[in-house]
Amino acid sequence: MASLKTLLRCLPIILSLFVTFNLSEATEFVVGGNKKKWQVPSSSDEFNEWAGKIRFQIGDSIVLKYDSKTDSVLEVTEENYKNCNKSNPIESHSDGNTKITLDKGGPFFFISGAEGHCEKGQKLEIKVLSAEHNHLPVAPEPSHHAPAPSPSTAGSRPKTLWFVSGAVVVGIISLVL
Repeated sequence: MASLKTLLRCLPIILSLFVTFNLSEATEFVVGGNKKKWQVPSSSDEFNEWAGKIRFQIGDSIVLKYDSKTDSVLEVTEENYKNCNKSNPIESHSDGNTKITLDKGGPFFFISGAEGHCEKGQKLEIKVLSAEHNHLPVAPEPSHHAPAPSPSTAGSRPKTLWFVSGAVVVGIISLVL
């Protein structure tokens, strides 16, 4: 009986460690996936189709690779994204290998800084899950595009951390009992 009381006292700590380990997992995504290039796409929705397959979480980062002599990346407001307006960016990057950490939930909007590129589809909207929804499935938004993939194929997050966290919890419980 004493072991059970000890376990119950430790359970909140064990659960908080489990949640912390799983929420702290951050992933780095190269924009464009296999193409790995921030440039005028072959179709105007190419970047958003790529991003729509991933469940971005707070702490994840995106990497944009491009020719720094001819292009740049601008983080902009939704309105400036829709209008391809480069005049007042939130952030401007021009190093050719830009890494941006997604530090809050909600949408992020990016456009090319090169003349005419945004109008040709070189723009990207990323939706980051809020902290309280980090691991819950998200219903796809209605769209005229192909349906979003199911949650099991939507992102490419390693499952190792879940396994390790679970093993730690089981190990601690077995020690207590």
